[in-house]
Amino acid sequence: MRGRARAGLAALCVAAIASGCASGSDGGVNPAPGQQPLQAPPARALDSYAQKLAITQAARAAAAKRWGLAKTPLTAPAAPAEKPRITTRKGFEVKGQASLPPVFTTIPTKRKVVFLTIDDGAEKDPALLKMMSELKIPYTAFLSDYLVKEDYGYFKKMQSRGVSLNNHTLHHRYMPGLSYKGQRGEICGMQDIIEKHYGKRPELFRPPYGNYNVDTLRAAKSCGIKAVPLWASEAFPDHMEWREWDRDLHPGDIILTHFRGREDWKGAMPDMVRKVMKTVTDKGYAVARLEDYL
Repeated sequence: MRGRARAGLAALCVAAIASGCASGSDGGVNPAPGQQPLQAPPARALDSYAQKLAITQAARAAAAKRWGLAKTPLTAPAAPAEKPRITTRKGFEVKGQASLPPVFTTIPTKRKVVFLTIDDGAEKDPALLKMMSELKIPYTAFLSDYLVKEDYGYFKKMQSRGVSLNNHTLHHRYMPGLSYKGQRGEICGMQDIIEKHYGKRPELFRPPYGNYNVDTLRAAKSCGIKAVPLWASEAFPDHMEWREWDRDLHPGDIILTHFRGREDWKGAMPDMVRKVMKTVTDKGYAVARLEDYL
């Protein structure tokens, strides 16, 4: 394989010289001042890249086996150079929606990627941190302070692993039942908590239960929120629940799950991850980082 790669590069160089495109060829065009002539990368550099890729994939395959996944998770493509335009899903609008943060369940993309999001913060399972890090599965957290405050450090560890920590209100109240002032207190108060403990005010907000009204979005905007991701499906350790009529995944779908354990579920958080990844991988999808598309 290496010999063929080197032979291919050599052939390209010969062709370039023969066509008069190589630097210094008689009658060729010299590079403009300050430019450097193009040079083919050394074959050893290609070999090194291929080796690193193989090592990374082998490590992920080993991690998948160690964590009981039937298949190695697919690798998501690089973040898009141009992020998609996010708009509010039809039927999810409120009065004056055009000037408010968009509410959506799916990212507009043709790539076979989905996005995993985890809500509230009740269960603080160290195995989840280890599992997701070893499998290199990205996810986004939406936190409520009444649960997170039991152990801010757990979510600090999560953040250090590249997880984005976002707003799910202070007390997980039914937002339409509160006044504008009450809703603003819930959202802005959580912004303050996240900034205090994690150093950054989030731009993403998910209303508890997915319920909101115009005051919710007005309050969210006033607190610095830019977008309101909801979800297209919800994951549990033993099944999936679907919003769409065809009960299936689609490119760009957002998956919801929760920080829960055996007290609430028929399984632990790693069991939930195994269920999600089986569903996603079997259907040919990769889990991508939500923030890369927003």
